[in-house]
Amino acid sequence: MRSIFKACDVRGVYGRELTEEKVRRIGAAVATLLRRRGRPACILVGGDVRTSTPSLKAALVAGLTECGAECLDLGTVPTPVFYFARQHLGGPAGVMVTASHNPASHNGLKLVLGELPVTPEDLGEIRGMAEAGDFEKAPGSAAVVSVADAYARHLLEATAPWHAPSKEAPRIVVDPGGGCWSRWAASLLRDAGYPALSIHDTPDGRFPFRDPNPSVPEHLLALREAVVAEGAGLGVAFDGDGDRVAFVDERGRALPADETAILLIRHLVPGEPGARVAHDIKCSQAVADEVRRCGGVPLMERSGHTFLKTRMIRENALFGPEASGHYFFRALSGGDDGLYCALILAGLVARAGAPLSELARDLPRYATTSDIRVRHTGDPTALLERIAASFPGESVCRLDGVRVQFPEGWGLIRPSVTEAALTLRFEGRTSEALRRVVQEFVAVAPELGPWIEPFANPSSRPRPGSTRTP
Repeated sequence: MRSIFKACDVRGVYGRELTEEKVRRIGAAVATLLRRRGRPACILVGGDVRTSTPSLKAALVAGLTECGAECLDLGTVPTPVFYFARQHLGGPAGVMVTASHNPASHNGLKLVLGELPVTPEDLGEIRGMAEAGDFEKAPGSAAVVSVADAYARHLLEATAPWHAPSKEAPRIVVDPGGGCWSRWAASLLRDAGYPALSIHDTPDGRFPFRDPNPSVPEHLLALREAVVAEGAGLGVAFDGDGDRVAFVDERGRALPADETAILLIRHLVPGEPGARVAHDIKCSQAVADEVRRCGGVPLMERSGHTFLKTRMIRENALFGPEASGHYFFRALSGGDDGLYCALILAGLVARAGAPLSELARDLPRYATTSDIRVRHTGDPTALLERIAASFPGESVCRLDGVRVQFPEGWGLIRPSVTEAALTLRFEGRTSEALRRVVQEFVAVAPELGPWIEPFANPSSRPRPGSTRTP
């Protein structure tokens, strides 16, 4: 089971790595662990739209109930609705069956054991129990519960201060991509007063319309075209389970996550001097610079839901952007919700009385590569240590992999939390500075040169987000 247990969740290719039997054993381990910790074994269960989710969720419930859990089945829901249900129903533990933004052939489990996100240590304990069959059998139960109406009321009330007067509300095109927000998002945006229409709005776990990861502009071609064709002021795209969100301006340009983050920082932070903003280690330096400019305090954190949400809660942070398109808010108890974020940004556009492209026109933009994924099936420790030892200690951050700060930019190499690969990213304040950063990095890790040097040259840059094999 080791390969399916990642730093923040459980994930793998369905049928090959992730099977019903493994999920049943994980469910039994979760229920047993909660009872041993003295927590009531009331456990929420939700699932996304993937074709493998119904059988995996049935196996999960079987494992939970055979070890004494009282399961509350939410049905098919977006992950933000799953997290809302925990708060609404009094904070029970929960398991969401989803592979988030990963391809249709994948599936996984997002686990919540308490008020703070699950830790790598928690996951290690669950894995050990599941592998050993270390379970405590007891009678359990399962019931169906719906929180759809409660969530809708909550969302509209929580975002009400941001809603635009109807005459100023921009027209919005929504692209759920066949994922969990299908048949939800456009309706709720209309309830908030925004003229909204949808594409790819039929739930389909095969994701035939587009890739479920909206952070790659090439995946949003249909949305970008629809925004322009419809004369809309904003395009909104979600990932498979609805916690990630990406935006398109009225000209059909997909906004990078860093730009969205800076727009939100400019409107959130000035109202609270000294506000803390947690951001993941892959965000542009422009994000931290903007937080300081607005009077806030930037907090760099490891990439991953567990780490950023935990930092949000512990620091009582106001806001927390992640380069992958997650946006965390104190108003959501430190959590993230793609639709909540969409309503906030739509309100900003409306109240500004200017197109989104104009709001983004003066944003600071550094030369930043997309994620560069290099397949690496062995232990990367020696490579990371060599890179870290090659630069002055004060310029090296070991928060997550190795991040090296240069006078005009930075370079990052870290093990991926979702696949057997190394993830790299580089940034320079200018294109020429980016080339110098990449060259200095390659000088100490020449074996990576053929895969990362093209990203410093826009004319030969590979497709964003692609995974390359040495």
